[in-house]
Amino acid sequence: MKKFIVVSCIFLFTFSCKKSVTLEYTPPQIVSGNTGIDLIENSGAGQTVYIIEATGNVEVIGYFLSGPDADFLTLNNNTVSLDANPDFEIKSSYSFEVTVNDAEGDISEIQVVTFSIIDVDETPAFVLNFCENGFAGEYPCNNYDLIGHIDLNTLGANSGNDCWGWTDPATGKEYALMGLNTGTSFIDISDLEFPRIVGFLPTHTTSSSWRDIKTYGNYAFIVSEASNHGMQVFDLTRLTSVGSDVPPVTFTEDAHYNGFGKAHNIVINETQGYAYAVGTNTYSGGPHFINISNPLNPVSEGGYGNDAYSHDAQVVTYNGPDTDYTGKEILIGSNENEVVIVDVTDKTNPTQIATINYPNIGYTHQGWFTEDQSYFILGDELDERNFGGNTRNIVFDFTDLDAPSIHMNYYGPTTAVDHNGYVIGDDYYLANYSAGIRIIDITNISNETMSEIGYFDTYPSNDNASFNGVWSVYPYFSSGNIIISDRNSGFYIVRKSE
Repeated sequence: MKKFIVVSCIFLFTFSCKKSVTLEYTPPQIVSGNTGIDLIENSGAGQTVYIIEATGNVEVIGYFLSGPDADFLTLNNNTVSLDANPDFEIKSSYSFEVTVNDAEGDISEIQVVTFSIIDVDETPAFVLNFCENGFAGEYPCNNYDLIGHIDLNTLGANSGNDCWGWTDPATGKEYALMGLNTGTSFIDISDLEFPRIVGFLPTHTTSSSWRDIKTYGNYAFIVSEASNHGMQVFDLTRLTSVGSDVPPVTFTEDAHYNGFGKAHNIVINETQGYAYAVGTNTYSGGPHFINISNPLNPVSEGGYGNDAYSHDAQVVTYNGPDTDYTGKEILIGSNENEVVIVDVTDKTNPTQIATINYPNIGYTHQGWFTEDQSYFILGDELDERNFGGNTRNIVFDFTDLDAPSIHMNYYGPTTAVDHNGYVIGDDYYLANYSAGIRIIDITNISNETMSEIGYFDTYPSNDNASFNGVWSVYPYFSSGNIIISDRNSGFYIVRKSE
C-alpha cells in the first residue's frame, strides 16, 4: 500500500508548515462476481459472457484476462465475449481470470470467473417421409418433407376447408385449427410423430363446406356459411387441460356473436382488437366490424357496405411507404370483381381510399400484403378456368394507396386454381388446390421477379384447374412446421427439407 506525504505551507510574512497528512489508496475491487453468463449452444459467436465491474479510490484504467480459457475470449473495454459458436459437445464450460488496475498502478486481486454452455436436444425433428427424388411417399414434392397426415374420416368429416394455428404462450406447444364441414378440429402438433386430436367444436347450426377461423390472443373466432351460424368464440387455453391419455373432447363454444347469420370469412387485426366478418347477410356483404378486445363479449361497431360483397380481406395497422396513412387501420378487400382499399380507422365513418381492377377478371378471391406493405399479391379463383393458362397471381403496387397500379403478373408452372396465399418474410405460401402448396420467393418482387422454390402436392392425381386439393396453408409457426388443409384428404404437416 502506497503512502504519500502532503506538506501544506502558508506564506504570510513568515514561513510555517502544517503537520504532515497521510492519504491511503486502496487497490480496485472486482464486484461483478465469479459467475459469467451461461450461453445456449449453437446460438452464435461473439456473445457477451461477462461484464467486469470494479470499485476503488482511483479511476480504473485497465482490464486484463488470463487463465486457462482466455485464448477463447475477447476483451473489449470491460466486456468479455466468446469468440466461437458455443457447442456443449465440444466444451461445456469455460474458466478465466480477471484483474484490473488503476491510475496509480494498483492491481486488484485475481477474480476467477466461470460460465457454462447449455445443452439442447439436437435430435433431428421427426419426418414421416423425406422428399426424395421428387416424392415424399406418394406425394409429389420439392424441398419439403411430409411430417404428418390425419385423414378426414379420423377427423370426423367428409370435407375440409380452412386452417389456422395457435401457439400456447405458456408452454410453446403448437396447435392446428382445422376447419371441417361438421365443425372445427383442434390438433396438438407438439409431438410431430404423434399429432393428437385434442377435441372438436361442432358447427353452431348445420354442416357447411365453408368455414373460416382466425385467432386473437388465446381465442379462436369461427364463422361459416351455414344458416344462422354467427360467430363462435372458443378459449384455446382449454386445449392445454386435455391429457394425452384422454380421447378427443367434444367442446362447446365459450361465447357466440349473432350480429349476422352466415359469413364467408373472418379477418382479424390483432394489433387493434377488431374482427371483420365478410360475405355476411349485413352491409351488402361488406365488412362487418366487431370489437373483440374483450373476446368473450364481442360488440358490434357497424360496417361498410359501399363496395358491396367482400369475399375476403386483409386488415392492417398501416406502416408502409405511403406516409399519409401511417398508423391508420387499412382494409384491403377482395370483392369479386375488384380490389378495394378502405380506411376503417373510424368505425363510424369508414372511407374508401381507392379501387382497382385488372384484365381477365374471373373472381377476385384473396390477397396478402408483402411485409413492407409495398405490394399486394392477389389470387383470382376463376381466371384459370374461364380464360385458360397457368396459375396467375396479380401483384399490385401499393406504394401510393390513393393510386394503386398493376405491378406484374406471376404465372406458376401448372394450370391449377390458386386459392389462399400468405406472406412470411421473403416467401409467399400459396394454396394452389390440385397443385398443393407452392412456395414462391418474392425477394425481387420490386424488380418484377417471383420464382418458385418448393412445393408439396397433397393431390397427386393431377394439376387440373379444379377445386380439388389444398384449401389453405398456415406458415406462421416459429418452429417452421407448416400446416395444410386439403378439402379431399384432410390435414397435413410439412416442413422445409434440411
